Amino acid sequence: MSIGNSPEDERPFEDVSEEARPSIGRALQQARIAAGLTVDDVSTATRVRIGIVHAIEADDFAPCGGDVYARGHIRTLAKYVHLDPAPLLEQYDAERGGSPAPTPAAPLFEAERIRPERRGPNWTAAMVAAIVAVIGFVGFTLFKGETEDGSKAPVAEGAKPSDGKTASPSADAPRPTDPKPDPTESAIAAAPRDKVTVQVSATDGRSWISAKDHNGRLLFDGLLKQGQSKTFQDSSKINLVLGDAGAIQLYVNGKKIDDDFQPGAVERLTYTKGDPQAG
Repeated sequence: MSIGNSPEDERPFEDVSEEARPSIGRALQQARIAAGLTVDDVSTATRVRIGIVHAIEADDFAPCGGDVYARGHIRTLAKYVHLDPAPLLEQYDAERGGSPAPTPAAPLFEAERIRPERRGPNWTAAMVAAIVAVIGFVGFTLFKGETEDGSKAPVAEGAKPSDGKTASPSADAPRPTDPKPDPTESAIAAAPRDKVTVQVSATDGRSWISAKDHNGRLLFDGLLKQGQSKTFQDSSKINLVLGDAGAIQLYVNGKKIDDDFQPGAVERLTYTKGDPQAG
């Protein structure tokens, strides 16, 4: 009977020494690479600074600022690269002689997050607010309409209180009337019998007229405005063209012509010493 060691006793011992276990930084680095992530990706997602990520993967925990902050960073990085943080934290504590004393949560949170850049006061906004306040005060003072003794200040220089009536410049002033020709005008009544006398009056509007003597000489050619009159004489004949005959009243040799001229009608007329009997 053999007294030596059994085959089971002769099996080589498994190497469970600390040297066979990868370091904390190495484990985190390998897990990050296996997940296809860069240090920038990890820093952006976890809000742990790039320099601290690099230092932890190199097993340099000094930039973390203490054991509590280092353990917090290890936990955050391990969860992001899909590692169980508990073994890594136990390894960290074993290498440093036990768990650290608890630290308030606020400093830990401040250490783990990226602190925003501190900005100075916004002087532009402050100046704008001050200007608006001054303008508002001045406007309120101007439109308040009262003096210190309680009496109302004048609304505007030179303004007078209104009595509710609005003056109209044309309310009391008489409207000008258009002069109308007098049928009994002496020039018509005393028309000489040895000549033809024609008076043209624009009584109902304005009209363009043309007048010529018996030789075809032009006596007048132009616009006769409402209220205006023209008188023409010739030894034997006056030729007329009326642009708007409805606006014209004619007197031939001292007598009124009662022809019913239509508004807008153009009339060509000829008068002699024996008219108004022929036209």
